[in-house]
Amino acid sequence: MEISPDSWIIYDWGGWRLTATAVFTWVVMAILVFGSWAVTARLSEGEKVSRWQVMLEVIVAQIREQIGEVGAENPDRYLPFIGTLFLFIATANILSVVPGYQPPTGSLSTTAALAICVLIAVPVFSISSRGFRGYLRTYLRPTPLMLPFNLISEASRTLALAIRLYGNVMSGTIIVGILISIAPFFFPILLQMLGLLTGLIQAYIFAILAMVYIASASRVHAAAAGEDQILSDNQGD
Repeated sequence: MEISPDSWIIYDWGGWRLTATAVFTWVVMAILVFGSWAVTARLSEGEKVSRWQVMLEVIVAQIREQIGEVGAENPDRYLPFIGTLFLFIATANILSVVPGYQPPTGSLSTTAALAICVLIAVPVFSISSRGFRGYLRTYLRPTPLMLPFNLISEASRTLALAIRLYGNVMSGTIIVGILISIAPFFFPILLQMLGLLTGLIQAYIFAILAMVYIASASRVHAAAAGEDQILSDNQGD
């Protein structure tokens, strides 16, 4: 039983291997690109709108609302990144009901890549809001001795994101494989239905955690900037 799409070699030529992880990742991306183009090609602001547009507006509104509840000052600023993360993971997991398909999120390389995107997004959003120097100062607070611990914290959060998503998706594949060997008709249907639910939950958790990290870093940098401003005002007085 192949528990990871990395072990499924679709094409091998001269040591160059094309795995199912790469193929299904591109399939998911193609579905999202084509789907977004098809839905947004004929957007309407009139009284009559298509069902696809209504569904799109509901999804966007819900994602924006969740970002706002995390504590972000401007949800629209983070919507493209967080929304893309959620839609990619959710689509990759939902397609697991298709026979022969293996979710790319069942590969540690895919989940690690998604976690690295979050790791990069945290300083990018923070620096764009608070400045480069203000961002670097947070690693030295409350004392420069905390620098290695703050760096370890950033790295461990990235590792936790990758392992959490990979472990949940992979464990679901293993359980389905075991139950298929025991009862090939009844249990797999129930597990597939449960897999759809857990796949959406994992996409939601990953996106929310990513937003929590970004919002937390932004708030820390804002507080640090406020403290620096107070100190400079006191020195001026």
